[in-house]
Amino acid sequence: MRVFVAGATGAIGRPLISALIAARHEAVGMTSSEDGLKTLLRHGADGVVVNALDAEAVHATLRKVRPDAVIEELTSLPKDYTPEAMRAAAERDRKVRIEGGGNLHNAARAAGAERYVVQSTGFFYAAGAGLAIEADRLALDASPGVAASVRTYMQIEERVLGLRDLPGVALRYGFFYGPRTYQDLENGSVTQQVREQKYPVIGAGTGVFSFVHVEDAAKATVAALEGEPGAYNVVDDDPSEMSVWLPAFARFVGAPPPPRISEEEAEPDAVYYATRLRGARNTLAKRKLGFAPRRLEWLRGQDVEFGARRRLAS
Repeated sequence: MRVFVAGATGAIGRPLISALIAARHEAVGMTSSEDGLKTLLRHGADGVVVNALDAEAVHATLRKVRPDAVIEELTSLPKDYTPEAMRAAAERDRKVRIEGGGNLHNAARAAGAERYVVQSTGFFYAAGAGLAIEADRLALDASPGVAASVRTYMQIEERVLGLRDLPGVALRYGFFYGPRTYQDLENGSVTQQVREQKYPVIGAGTGVFSFVHVEDAAKATVAALEGEPGAYNVVDDDPSEMSVWLPAFARFVGAPPPPRISEEEAEPDAVYYATRLRGARNTLAKRKLGFAPRRLEWLRGQDVEFGARRRLAS
Protein backbone atom coordinates (compact mmCIF):
# COMPACT_ATOMS: atom_id res chain seq x y z
CA MET A 1 0.00 0.00 0.00
CA ARG A 2 1.28 3.48 -0.82
CA VAL A 3 0.85 5.57 2.34
CA PHE A 4 1.27 9.33 2.57
CA VAL A 5 2.16 10.62 6.04
CA ALA A 6 1.78 14.31 6.92
CA GLY A 7 3.79 15.30 9.97
CA ALA A 8 6.25 12.55 9.12
CA THR A 9 9.19 13.83 11.16
CA GLY A 10 7.40 14.57 14.44
CA ALA A 11 7.38 12.49 17.61
CA ILE A 12 4.91 9.94 16.19
CA GLY A 13 5.88 10.50 12.54
CA ARG A 14 9.39 9.04 12.74
CA PRO A 15 8.47 5.71 14.36
CA LEU A 16 5.41 5.57 12.10
CA ILE A 17 7.57 5.79 8.98
CA SER A 18 9.76 2.98 10.34
CA ALA A 19 6.70 0.86 11.18
CA LEU A 20 5.23 1.36 7.70
CA ILE A 21 8.46 0.30 6.04
CA ALA A 22 8.75 -2.72 8.36
CA ALA A 23 5.22 -3.72 7.30
CA ARG A 24 6.32 -3.45 3.63
CA HIS A 25 4.23 -0.41 2.80
CA GLU A 26 5.56 2.26 0.47
CA ALA A 27 5.88 5.33 2.69
CA VAL A 28 5.92 8.92 1.43
CA GLY A 29 6.45 11.49 4.15
CA MET A 30 5.48 15.15 4.13
CA THR A 31 7.65 17.58 6.08
CA SER A 32 7.96 21.34 6.27
CA SER A 33 11.77 21.57 6.06
CA GLU A 34 14.75 20.36 4.07
CA ASP A 35 16.24 18.90 7.26
CA GLY A 36 13.07 16.90 7.70
CA LEU A 37 13.37 15.63 4.13
CA LYS A 38 16.91 14.43 4.83
CA THR A 39 15.64 12.57 7.88
CA LEU A 40 12.98 10.80 5.82
CA LEU A 41 15.47 9.77 3.16
CA ARG A 42 17.84 8.41 5.83
CA HIS A 43 15.01 6.26 7.15
CA GLY A 44 14.30 4.76 3.73
CA ALA A 45 11.15 6.71 2.85
CA ASP A 46 10.38 9.03 -0.01
CA GLY A 47 9.66 12.58 1.08
CA VAL A 48 8.31 15.96 0.02
CA VAL A 49 8.66 19.43 1.51
CA VAL A 50 5.20 21.02 1.62
CA ASN A 51 3.51 23.59 3.83
CA ALA A 52 0.19 22.10 4.94
CA LEU A 53 -1.36 25.58 4.87
CA ASP A 54 -0.64 25.90 1.13
CA ALA A 55 -3.76 24.21 -0.25
CA GLU A 56 -2.62 24.34 -3.88
CA ALA A 57 0.73 22.71 -3.07
CA VAL A 58 -0.92 20.01 -0.97
CA HIS A 59 -3.39 19.16 -3.76
CA ALA A 60 -0.61 19.09 -6.35
CA THR A 61 1.47 16.77 -4.18
CA LEU A 62 -1.36 14.32 -3.54
CA ARG A 63 -2.27 14.27 -7.25
CA LYS A 64 1.32 13.31 -8.00
CA VAL A 65 1.73 10.73 -5.22
CA ARG A 66 -1.75 9.19 -5.61
CA PRO A 67 -1.64 7.39 -2.25
CA ASP A 68 -3.85 4.49 -1.27
CA ALA A 69 -4.06 5.91 2.25
CA VAL A 70 -3.24 9.15 4.03
CA ILE A 71 -2.21 9.52 7.68
CA GLU A 72 -2.57 12.98 9.23
CA GLU A 73 -0.20 13.61 12.15
CA LEU A 74 -0.07 17.39 11.75
CA THR A 75 0.84 19.44 14.81
CA SER A 76 2.73 22.63 15.60
CA LEU A 77 3.72 22.09 19.22
CA PRO A 78 6.57 23.81 21.06
CA LYS A 79 9.89 22.10 21.66
CA ASP A 80 9.53 22.49 25.43
CA TYR A 81 6.38 21.59 27.31
CA THR A 82 5.52 24.48 29.62
CA PRO A 83 2.16 26.18 30.19
CA GLU A 84 3.54 29.38 28.69
CA ALA A 85 4.91 27.66 25.59
CA MET A 86 1.72 25.69 25.04
CA ARG A 87 -0.41 28.83 25.28
CA ALA A 88 1.85 30.66 22.84
CA ALA A 89 1.64 27.80 20.33
CA ALA A 90 -2.07 27.06 20.72
CA GLU A 91 -3.44 29.20 17.89
CA ARG A 92 -0.71 28.16 15.46
CA ASP A 93 -1.24 24.48 16.34
CA ARG A 94 -5.00 24.80 15.86
CA LYS A 95 -4.51 26.47 12.47
CA VAL A 96 -2.22 23.67 11.29
CA ARG A 97 -4.59 20.96 12.49
CA ILE A 98 -7.81 22.55 11.23
CA GLU A 99 -6.79 24.42 8.10
CA GLY A 100 -3.78 22.32 7.17
CA GLY A 101 -5.59 19.11 8.02
CA GLY A 102 -8.59 20.23 5.99
CA ASN A 103 -6.35 20.89 2.99
CA LEU A 104 -4.84 17.43 3.32
CA HIS A 105 -8.21 15.73 3.74
CA ASN A 106 -9.70 17.45 0.70
CA ALA A 107 -6.63 16.59 -1.36
CA ALA A 108 -6.81 12.94 -0.27
CA ARG A 109 -10.42 12.72 -1.43
CA ALA A 110 -9.60 14.38 -4.74
CA ALA A 111 -6.64 12.04 -5.30
CA GLY A 112 -8.78 8.93 -4.77
CA ALA A 113 -7.34 7.74 -1.44
CA GLU A 114 -9.22 4.83 0.08
CA ARG A 115 -8.41 5.30 3.79
CA TYR A 116 -7.73 8.33 5.99
CA VAL A 117 -6.24 8.12 9.50
CA VAL A 118 -5.97 11.11 11.84
CA GLN A 119 -4.48 11.89 15.25
CA SER A 120 -7.00 12.64 18.00
CA THR A 121 -7.05 12.72 21.81
CA GLY A 122 -7.40 9.88 24.30
CA PHE A 123 -7.08 11.95 27.46
CA PHE A 124 -9.70 14.70 27.30
CA TYR A 125 -12.83 12.72 28.18
CA ALA A 126 -15.65 14.23 30.21
CA ALA A 127 -16.09 13.21 33.83
CA GLY A 128 -17.71 9.84 34.40
CA ALA A 129 -17.41 6.55 36.22
CA GLY A 130 -14.30 4.49 35.50
CA LEU A 131 -12.10 4.64 32.43
CA ALA A 132 -13.59 6.19 29.30
CA ILE A 133 -14.56 4.26 26.19
CA GLU A 134 -14.87 5.68 22.71
CA ALA A 135 -18.61 6.29 23.00
CA ASP A 136 -18.15 8.62 25.97
CA ARG A 137 -18.26 12.41 25.58
CA LEU A 138 -15.21 14.61 25.39
CA ALA A 139 -14.70 17.33 27.99
CA LEU A 140 -16.26 20.45 26.50
CA ASP A 141 -16.82 21.76 30.05
CA ALA A 142 -13.12 21.60 30.96
CA SER A 143 -10.81 24.51 31.82
CA PRO A 144 -10.49 27.11 29.03
CA GLY A 145 -7.35 25.82 27.32
CA VAL A 146 -8.41 22.18 27.53
CA ALA A 147 -11.92 22.97 26.27
CA ALA A 148 -10.42 24.77 23.27
CA SER A 149 -8.32 21.70 22.46
CA VAL A 150 -11.39 19.50 22.80
CA ARG A 151 -13.29 21.64 20.29
CA THR A 152 -10.39 21.30 17.85
CA TYR A 153 -10.30 17.52 18.17
CA MET A 154 -14.07 17.27 17.81
CA GLN A 155 -13.94 19.34 14.64
CA ILE A 156 -11.21 17.09 13.26
CA GLU A 157 -13.14 13.92 14.07
CA GLU A 158 -16.35 15.27 12.55
CA ARG A 159 -14.44 16.01 9.34
CA VAL A 160 -12.75 12.62 9.11
CA LEU A 161 -15.42 10.25 10.42
CA GLY A 162 -18.38 11.78 8.60
CA LEU A 163 -17.64 10.77 4.99
CA ARG A 164 -18.80 7.74 3.03
CA ASP A 165 -16.46 8.18 0.08
CA LEU A 166 -13.29 8.15 2.24
CA PRO A 167 -13.44 5.78 5.25
CA GLY A 168 -11.80 7.43 8.25
CA VAL A 169 -10.14 6.38 11.49
CA ALA A 170 -9.49 8.69 14.47
CA LEU A 171 -6.78 7.38 16.78
CA ARG A 172 -7.21 8.79 20.26
CA TYR A 173 -3.63 8.54 21.45
CA GLY A 174 -2.63 8.78 25.09
CA PHE A 175 0.23 10.96 26.28
CA PHE A 176 3.25 10.02 24.20
CA TYR A 177 6.45 8.85 25.83
CA GLY A 178 9.60 7.46 24.26
CA PRO A 179 12.22 8.93 21.92
CA ARG A 180 11.84 12.62 21.01
CA THR A 181 8.71 13.11 23.15
CA TYR A 182 8.17 15.38 26.15
CA GLN A 183 8.55 12.23 28.28
CA ASP A 184 11.73 11.04 26.55
CA LEU A 185 13.42 9.34 29.50
CA GLU A 186 16.81 10.81 28.65
CA ASN A 187 16.22 14.46 27.79
CA GLY A 188 12.51 15.10 27.29
CA SER A 189 11.18 18.48 28.35
CA VAL A 190 8.97 17.04 31.10
CA THR A 191 11.77 14.75 32.21
CA GLN A 192 14.10 17.70 32.65
CA GLN A 193 11.46 19.62 34.60
CA VAL A 194 10.96 16.62 36.89
CA ARG A 195 14.71 16.44 37.52
CA GLU A 196 14.72 20.14 38.37
CA GLN A 197 11.63 19.75 40.62
CA LYS A 198 9.64 22.10 38.40
CA TYR A 199 6.81 19.62 37.64
CA PRO A 200 4.70 19.34 40.82
CA VAL A 201 1.86 17.16 41.97
CA ILE A 202 -1.08 19.57 42.17
CA GLY A 203 -3.70 19.19 44.86
CA ALA A 204 -4.65 15.58 45.49
CA GLY A 205 -3.22 14.56 42.10
CA THR A 206 -6.27 12.45 41.28
CA GLY A 207 -6.26 13.13 37.53
CA VAL A 208 -5.84 9.84 35.66
CA PHE A 209 -3.24 9.86 32.88
CA SER A 210 -3.24 7.36 30.02
CA PHE A 211 0.14 7.10 28.29
CA VAL A 212 1.34 5.25 25.18
CA HIS A 213 4.82 4.60 23.85
CA VAL A 214 5.23 6.23 20.44
CA GLU A 215 6.42 2.98 18.88
CA ASP A 216 3.29 1.16 20.09
CA ALA A 217 1.17 4.05 18.81
CA ALA A 218 2.91 3.76 15.44
CA LYS A 219 2.12 0.05 15.17
CA ALA A 220 -1.54 0.71 15.97
CA THR A 221 -1.58 3.41 13.29
CA VAL A 222 -0.29 0.95 10.69
CA ALA A 223 -2.97 -1.54 11.76
CA ALA A 224 -5.63 1.18 11.35
CA LEU A 225 -4.92 1.25 7.61
CA GLU A 226 -6.88 -1.99 7.31
CA GLY A 227 -9.03 -1.88 10.43
CA GLU A 228 -12.68 -0.97 10.74
CA PRO A 229 -13.35 2.78 10.41
CA GLY A 230 -14.16 4.70 13.58
CA ALA A 231 -12.47 6.02 16.73
CA TYR A 232 -10.06 4.02 18.89
CA ASN A 233 -8.39 4.72 22.22
CA VAL A 234 -4.70 4.00 21.64
CA VAL A 235 -3.49 4.00 25.24
CA ASP A 236 -1.51 1.58 27.37
CA ASP A 237 -2.69 -0.76 30.14
CA ASP A 238 -1.45 1.41 33.02
CA PRO A 239 -3.85 4.33 33.62
CA SER A 240 -2.64 6.02 36.77
CA GLU A 241 -3.32 9.05 38.89
CA MET A 242 -0.80 11.88 38.90
CA SER A 243 -0.07 11.20 42.56
CA VAL A 244 0.98 7.69 41.51
CA TRP A 245 2.77 8.03 38.19
CA LEU A 246 4.69 11.26 38.79
CA PRO A 247 6.61 10.15 41.94
CA ALA A 248 7.34 6.82 40.22
CA PHE A 249 8.55 8.63 37.11
CA ALA A 250 10.82 10.84 39.24
CA ARG A 251 12.39 7.79 40.88
CA PHE A 252 12.81 6.09 37.51
CA VAL A 253 14.75 8.99 36.00
CA GLY A 254 16.85 9.53 39.11
CA ALA A 255 15.11 12.72 40.22
CA PRO A 256 14.13 13.90 43.71
CA PRO A 257 10.48 13.46 44.73
CA PRO A 258 8.27 16.02 42.96
CA PRO A 259 7.10 18.98 45.01
CA ARG A 260 3.44 19.40 45.89
CA ILE A 261 1.43 22.58 45.47
CA SER A 262 -2.19 23.49 46.11
CA GLU A 263 -4.78 23.97 43.39
CA GLU A 264 -4.83 27.67 44.25
CA GLU A 265 -1.13 27.94 43.36
CA ALA A 266 -1.59 26.49 39.85
CA GLU A 267 -3.32 27.76 36.73
CA PRO A 268 -6.68 26.28 35.64
CA ASP A 269 -5.44 24.03 32.83
CA ALA A 270 -2.72 22.55 35.04
CA VAL A 271 -5.30 21.91 37.77
CA TYR A 272 -7.55 20.18 35.24
CA TYR A 273 -4.77 17.82 34.17
CA ALA A 274 -3.74 17.10 37.74
CA THR A 275 -7.17 16.53 39.24
CA ARG A 276 -9.81 15.85 36.59
CA LEU A 277 -8.37 13.76 33.75
CA ARG A 278 -10.33 10.52 33.48
CA GLY A 279 -8.11 8.04 31.66
CA ALA A 280 -9.20 5.75 28.83
CA ARG A 281 -9.77 2.06 28.15
CA ASN A 282 -8.08 0.37 25.15
CA THR A 283 -10.30 -2.72 24.76
CA LEU A 284 -11.60 -1.78 21.31
CA ALA A 285 -8.15 -1.14 19.85
CA LYS A 286 -6.92 -4.46 21.22
CA ARG A 287 -9.84 -6.34 19.74
CA LYS A 288 -10.04 -4.67 16.33
CA LEU A 289 -6.50 -3.46 15.68
CA GLY A 290 -4.51 -6.14 17.50
CA PHE A 291 -3.07 -3.41 19.71
CA ALA A 292 -0.55 -4.78 22.23
CA PRO A 293 0.99 -1.97 24.32
CA ARG A 294 4.04 -2.47 26.51
CA ARG A 295 3.91 -1.88 30.25
CA LEU A 296 4.51 1.68 31.36
CA GLU A 297 8.23 1.63 32.04
CA TRP A 298 8.35 3.54 35.31
CA LEU A 299 5.59 1.41 36.88
CA ARG A 300 7.03 -1.99 36.01
CA GLY A 301 7.48 -4.29 38.99
CA GLN A 302 5.56 -1.99 41.33
CA ASP A 303 2.14 -3.65 41.39
CA VAL A 304 1.99 -3.97 45.16
CA GLU A 305 2.68 -0.29 45.73
CA PHE A 306 0.33 0.93 43.03
CA GLY A 307 -2.96 -0.60 44.08
CA ALA A 308 -4.81 2.56 43.04
CA ARG A 309 -3.64 2.09 39.48
CA ARG A 310 -4.79 -1.53 39.43
CA ARG A 311 -8.25 -0.54 40.67
CA LEU A 312 -8.55 1.98 37.84
CA ALA A 313 -7.65 -0.65 35.24
CA SER A 314 -10.10 -3.26 36.52
